[in-house]
This record gives sequence, structure tokens and C-alpha cells, in this order.
Amino acid sequence: MAVSYKKLWKLLIDKDMRKSDLERESKITHYSLSKLSQGKDVSTEVLGKICETLDCTIDDIMEFVPEEK
Repeated sequence: MAVSYKKLWKLLIDKDMRKSDLERESKITHYSLSKLSQGKDVSTEVLGKICETLDCTIDDIMEFVPEEK
């Protein structure tokens, strides 16, 4: 299974936020944001900071999807 953060990007659009706004407000590193953009794994600490900043749950920002072959 792979992780998809498409829900996060849609939520940012709904909240009229840019990725740089999220980086600054949630105090995550640019490296972590880059990993999210590439669909790579990040720590639960990073996901927790994002959820706290956006006032949402983990289900609102990510989901598991079947891996492409």
C-alpha cells in the first residue's frame, strides 16, 4: 500500500492556503513538505502538526491506496 496526500492538497485549496503557508504555520521543515509533495512517508509528528494547524484529523489529509505496478 502507498500513501496519498491528495486530500491534504485539496484541503489547502479549500482553506485558501499555499504549501508555504502550511510550512510556516505548522512549523514543519521544507524537507518534510517536499517529502509530502512526493508522496513519501513522513513522521507522525509532522502529520500531527499539520492536523493541529488545519484543525482536522489524519483521515482528512491522507489515505492508503494500492501501489501502482
